[in-house]
Amino acid sequence: MAPYDSDSSAGEEDDFTETNVLLGYASKDPGDETISRLGGRPEWLDENTPPSAALARCKICKDLMVLLLQLDGELPERFPGHERRLYVFSCRRKSCRRREGSIRSLRSVRIAPGSAAINTTAKNTKDKKEEKPKPKEEAPKSQPPSNLGESLFGAKTMGSPSGSANPFSTTGSSSGSSNPFASSSNPFSSPSAPPKETKPEPKTESAPPSNTTEDDINALPKTFAETLSLNNTQSQPPSTPPEPWPAAAQQPSPYPISYLSEADYETLDPTPAPVPQNTRMDVDADTPSGKGGKEDREVFESTMDTTFQKFADRLSQNPEQAIRYEFGGQPLLYSKTDAVGKLLHVAVPGNGNGVTTTGTSMPRCANCGAARTFEVQMTPHAIAELEAEELSLEGMDWGTIIVGVCERDCQARGVAEGRVGYVEEWAGVQWEELTGAGGRR
Repeated sequence: MAPYDSDSSAGEEDDFTETNVLLGYASKDPGDETISRLGGRPEWLDENTPPSAALARCKICKDLMVLLLQLDGELPERFPGHERRLYVFSCRRKSCRRREGSIRSLRSVRIAPGSAAINTTAKNTKDKKEEKPKPKEEAPKSQPPSNLGESLFGAKTMGSPSGSANPFSTTGSSSGSSNPFASSSNPFSSPSAPPKETKPEPKTESAPPSNTTEDDINALPKTFAETLSLNNTQSQPPSTPPEPWPAAAQQPSPYPISYLSEADYETLDPTPAPVPQNTRMDVDADTPSGKGGKEDREVFESTMDTTFQKFADRLSQNPEQAIRYEFGGQPLLYSKTDAVGKLLHVAVPGNGNGVTTTGTSMPRCANCGAARTFEVQMTPHAIAELEAEELSLEGMDWGTIIVGVCERDCQARGVAEGRVGYVEEWAGVQWEELTGAGGRR
């Protein structure tokens, strides 16, 4: 072992920056972690209350899909009293690849009795306190919380140069416990207007009955209708009875299990990667002298996929990462020219100095109508782990799978407190791009 040099190590540590993205690494050794994993068969929050098998069927061939990812997603600071798990499924049929609906995502949640009321009371109290004027002071720099990865994965941490902590732990989140959707005042609590004197018939204002017609719903004030999710334009889950799961022997063979037993915050070398010295531009022999060099370079640079290059460079600094996690963060795009890239790469106004950032425009939650937010994405190294025992050369060919979830962590309709519910979430798949010869880049 090389001698330890504390001075040089400290200097090297200063050359790296840490992000808020938590990276999950796969291992055959489960350690203390048995829930968060790649492959295997799904383990439900309540084995006696599985989701409908219809939620895990390919939307193209209708076959039952196999599990790619199961993640313990409990966020006690953000959603107290919520037990959460995320699942990502994929169809094994080659004919279904690269088609929408061949990869699906589920969120399972069980809300402890009374948690909703407690969260609302806490939010109202916080809102009243924030109404008081506060002296101006510089906001402290946010630091990721401690116990890295343990609350999310139950995983052992591999150390962090800044000693930062886990945003999924029960301490340290500045905004996690707040509920942006709870309101300290009810806009509909004002007394209704008295009936007009010209119309002697009395009128009573009340919530629409369960058999309200579509015309009645459209006539409601927008905010009221939105609150009740009555005018939600998203497709609603079918009200059919849940489909039972077939016996294990009748299900497609699962991928081998790799546990996400290690997690660490992403550290990056801030020094830009050097331009490869052996990169050169081939100039056609017929090109007239004095032309082609600068013009060809401009054409070459304009056709480079800078988004993919950033994706590849970012992953190369931590090449064995299988997942990237940051609730409410920004996903690392594989491309900005495909359907998912165009959806998520949304330009928003900068801060007045010409700088712009990117935002997300995921489809809204089909269950409650709230906005969705990024939570986790799978990386190409997850494919290597899942297909470690596969003999076929034609394996999975996605570049990344991005999972967007309801930012309210809503419960499935009709599920009581203390019971387990399942909601389908958004899975944005960015596929590997094929070269002109039919291969992959």
